[in-house]
Amino acid sequence: MQRRAHAPAAALAAAVLAAALTACSGGAGADGGDDSKPGQAGSTAPAAQPGKYRSLPEPCGYVNRETLRRLLPTPGDDETDRDTLAKLYKGQAAITYDTDRRVGCRWKLEAPQGSRHLTVDFERVVSYQPGVSDEQRAEELYGRRARAAHIPVSSGSPSAPAASASKGASSGPHPQGGAQSGSPAPSASRPGAPSASGSPAGGASLAPRALDDLGDDAFIDDKLITAGSGVHRDINIVFRSANVIVTIAYDQWSADKQHVPGSEDLQGKAQTLARELDAGNFNN
Repeated sequence: MQRRAHAPAAALAAAVLAAALTACSGGAGADGGDDSKPGQAGSTAPAAQPGKYRSLPEPCGYVNRETLRRLLPTPGDDETDRDTLAKLYKGQAAITYDTDRRVGCRWKLEAPQGSRHLTVDFERVVSYQPGVSDEQRAEELYGRRARAAHIPVSSGSPSAPAASASKGASSGPHPQGGAQSGSPAPSASRPGAPSASGSPAGGASLAPRALDDLGDDAFIDDKLITAGSGVHRDINIVFRSANVIVTIAYDQWSADKQHVPGSEDLQGKAQTLARELDAGNFNN
C-alpha cells in the first residue's frame, strides 16, 4: 500500500519535467534554428544603404593634362624640355594603405620667383554603423570639415547646423580671401563665383564659403600666409559626391611680397578642376 501511494507523485513529477523541457525547446524558431544575434532581441537591424561608389580612380591619371597646364603654367612651355614637362604632369601618387578607400596625387612646379603646388585626394567613405548608410557617414564627415573651416552655411543645410553660419560670419578667420593677421591685405572688393570658363564673375566676395553648384556639398577656403621667404595663398576645395569626399589643395608661393597671389585667378582655376573631377563620376 505504501509503494502505490508514491506512484501518483512520481508521475506528476515526470509530467512537470516534460512540460519544462518542452517550454525550453520552444524558444527556437519553427524550423528548429536560431538566427538571432546577441543584443538584437531575436531580430536583425535593417541593413544600411551601400554607397554609390565601390572603388576610386587612379588619381594621377584622372586629372586632364590641359587642366594641369593651366594650374601649373611653365614659363614658355614650347621651350621647356619635354622630359621635364612629362615628369611635371605625371605627378606623384600618395602612399596609402588601401587604394579602395583612399588615393591621391601631388604635382609641384618650382621656379626661382615662386612655385605652385596641387594635391588631389579621394576618400571613399564606408559606414560600419548599423542603420547608417555610407552616404550618411560621408555627409557627417564633410560637415565636420566644413565646421572646422568655419564655413558659413544656410540654416537648411543638412551637413552643418545653423550655428556654424553665425560662427563663421562673426569670427571670420580668413576675411576677404583669408588674409591672416600680419599678411598683406587683399582688396576690399572681390568678384564672386566663377563662370563656366572658370573665371569669377563680378559681384560677391571670394571669402571662404559654401559652393552650391558642385557635388552634393562643397566649400572653398582661401588663406593668405606670409613667411620670411615670401607670401603664399592656399586654396582648398572640399566636396562630397555620394559617399566620396574629394579634397583639392592648390597654392601659389611668391618670393616677392609685393606681388601677392590673387584669389580670383587661383580660386577660378581650382573650381574648374573640381567641376571636371565631379563631372567624370570618378570613372564609375
